[in-house]
Amino acid sequence: MFIQIEPTSDIPIYTQVANQVIELIVRGQLKGGDTLPSVRALASDLSVNMHTVNKSYHELEHKGIIRIVPKSGAIINPIVQEGITDENSRRIIEQLKPIIAEAIVLGMSPEEIQKQASFILIALKGE
Repeated sequence: MFIQIEPTSDIPIYTQVANQVIELIVRGQLKGGDTLPSVRALASDLSVNMHTVNKSYHELEHKGIIRIVPKSGAIINPIVQEGITDENSRRIIEQLKPIIAEAIVLGMSPEEIQKQASFILIALKGE
C-alpha cells in the first residue's frame, strides 16, 4: 500500500491519508476484506504521529469504508455495488455543494465542472 503525504498542503494529513485509502480502493489496489496496516506501522512509514493515522481510520470507519476490529486492526468493507444509502448520498452532496459553488464563483461553467468530474472519474478508475 503506497500512501504519500504532502506536509505543506492545506489539506490536513489525516484527511490526505483517508482520501488516499479511498483512492486505493477505487483503483482496486485495496479490496473488501483487506487489512490496513496497524496505526503504529502506518504512522511510522509516513513519519507522522499515531494519532493522525488513528483519526484517519476513525474517519474512514465513520463513513462506512472500513471497520475497526479491536486487536485485529482495520478491515476494508466490501464495496456496495447495488447503490448508496440515502444517508451517505446526503453527506456527499453536502460536501460537494460548496466545492461546486466555489468553482462557479471562480468562473468555471457547469459544462467545465462536468468535464473535470469525468476526467477525475477516468483517472480514479485508471482508464
